[in-house]
Amino acid sequence: MASARTTGTTGTTARPTGARPHHPRTGAARPARARDWAEIQERMLVPLYEAVYDRLEVGPASSVLGLGCRSGLALLLAAGRGAQVAGQEPRDELRELAHDRRLRVCAGPRTSAAVARSAHSLVTVFEQLPGAADAGPVVAEAARLTLPGGHVVLAAWGPPERCESAPVLDVARRMAGRTTARDPFELSAPGALEDLLAPAGLRPAGSGRVSCPFAYADLDSAVRGLLSTGLFEPAEEFSGASLVAKELEEVLQPYLRADGSVRMENLFHYLVAERSR
Repeated sequence: MASARTTGTTGTTARPTGARPHHPRTGAARPARARDWAEIQERMLVPLYEAVYDRLEVGPASSVLGLGCRSGLALLLAAGRGAQVAGQEPRDELRELAHDRRLRVCAGPRTSAAVARSAHSLVTVFEQLPGAADAGPVVAEAARLTLPGGHVVLAAWGPPERCESAPVLDVARRMAGRTTARDPFELSAPGALEDLLAPAGLRPAGSGRVSCPFAYADLDSAVRGLLSTGLFEPAEEFSGASLVAKELEEVLQPYLRADGSVRMENLFHYLVAERSR
């Protein structure tokens, strides 16, 4: 199927120099996108969550905080191991889904006094870094919420050549024009995650790579799941949601199977850090 694919659709993103088209904002679609994340996309990262929890022996003695926890599946898995769990998620629609799962999730950073009363033995940043405008403050916040001697876990995509979703994610960059779209693989380079630790008072304490296949029942589910990650929002703002969805359908063709399902093999990287002060 890959041999029949052409690059003709990429011409749809061409724009006059300096011009920026006006399209409806994607905010109106966010409740549906949040549901797509919870029902389609979130489970793709379960191998990552489980690998981290196994390595750090998460259980009844653990207090786990998820930064950017979205609809909270990672927290549910930790709670299933007996851990005390809480989360931070800035988007209302995702936070509401986490509340539906009876999870304790707040909108954002708390006051210093509250943080001192609620520091955790493990703070995870599973999904937030690939789309963050500046990863440094995110890591600093994770460290601030971690008990001395506790752990912070940062996660990012593995090398692009080990991720079949790399050409698909490139749609987000190509169709975003001159907007502030982030490269999802920016933190995949050797040492990139490690460089974030020292300024936050953290020191490396191990790392690992985990296979996380992205498998979908059909092409429509694949497009909806990928759009729910939030990585394509700048592209939708610039080029329009319908054009972005059409381009995704095209670039997903090589991963379409005979039964209509879609599968991409991907590798994720995680870094364990210890709070040293």
